[in-house]
Amino acid sequence: MAIKVAKWISYIILLIALIFITFLIYVTVTDYKPAEEISLTVNNQSGNMLRANEPFTMTTFNIGYAGLDKEQDFFLDGGKMSKSSSKEQTLINLEAITSFIEDKKSDIYLLQEVDTDSSRSNHINQIDHISKKLPDYSYTYGVNYKVPWVPVPILDPMGSANSGILTLSKYTIEQSTRFALAGKEDWPRQLFDLDRAFTENRIPIDNGKELILIHLHLSAYDEGGKVRKQQLQYLSQYLANEIQKENYLILGGDWNHVIPGTDPYLFETTEEWPEWLQEFPETFKPEGFQWVADRQVPTSRTTQYPFREGVNFLAVIDGFLVSPNIEVINVSGDYLGYENSDHNPVTGEFILK
Repeated sequence: MAIKVAKWISYIILLIALIFITFLIYVTVTDYKPAEEISLTVNNQSGNMLRANEPFTMTTFNIGYAGLDKEQDFFLDGGKMSKSSSKEQTLINLEAITSFIEDKKSDIYLLQEVDTDSSRSNHINQIDHISKKLPDYSYTYGVNYKVPWVPVPILDPMGSANSGILTLSKYTIEQSTRFALAGKEDWPRQLFDLDRAFTENRIPIDNGKELILIHLHLSAYDEGGKVRKQQLQYLSQYLANEIQKENYLILGGDWNHVIPGTDPYLFETTEEWPEWLQEFPETFKPEGFQWVADRQVPTSRTTQYPFREGVNFLAVIDGFLVSPNIEVINVSGDYLGYENSDHNPVTGEFILK
């Protein structure tokens, strides 16, 4: 009897192993491998011209796929959850985020973690939802997460992932390109990780120059920040080429680094500095460029636990880096209490000199 039981256990283990190997082969074969540069479609093209010497506003906001509200934790940060708590809650979060965007009335929006058809956000097309509420904005979308099935956590897997970064502009976007960032996790983890990228959106100016708007979302949870180092090196090379053309440059989004000039220890917490949170190398910022962030308003929280004031570790990791030919009029964070996302938005007001 014991021998038969042992055989059946062996068969079950073998079957599970075969299923897992088959799954790895399938995910490897179907792995999303975008080219280094991909031309993106500019949807709902606006005819408005951005003018030099006139102020305009830009808001960056990681919306956390409308699933990381204040009652959520996240498994990669030490929590247990991998998706929104329910479709109803996803819609509540999405409506609140969209209402904020409508009321803010910024000229340009940089939104990260915008899902189109993901298990974690109940397959709601968030681009469709947001763009319909902002009919006067052009928009482009760069995919950075496309996996048929993420099998972790084992007891509650994340499932399918289709997500990216959404840029909305009241001004004409002449050309938009997705650039794949350097750096990859080791196999097989890379199969289930994001394919990090930035989008380059070229906005013509009335003086004949261009605003080169770089929308980015760098890696997190890469051990020791090794992938992020490669991403920053790639960005540095890109910037070195663009700086020579004397256009206007704004880089904005979720950097997953502490923005220089800000200090996480200004914010009350009972947690230690998280391992995933990195600081920028001193050599990254080009000469004359300026960091733009509100040091008084944290933009991110840890997600090891649901949000509780004074408990979660807070930091400013969302903001902008601008070229010397751009004047910064103002920058302000909106403290939304992490009610509907694990980030707070930040808005800059600029003038192209």
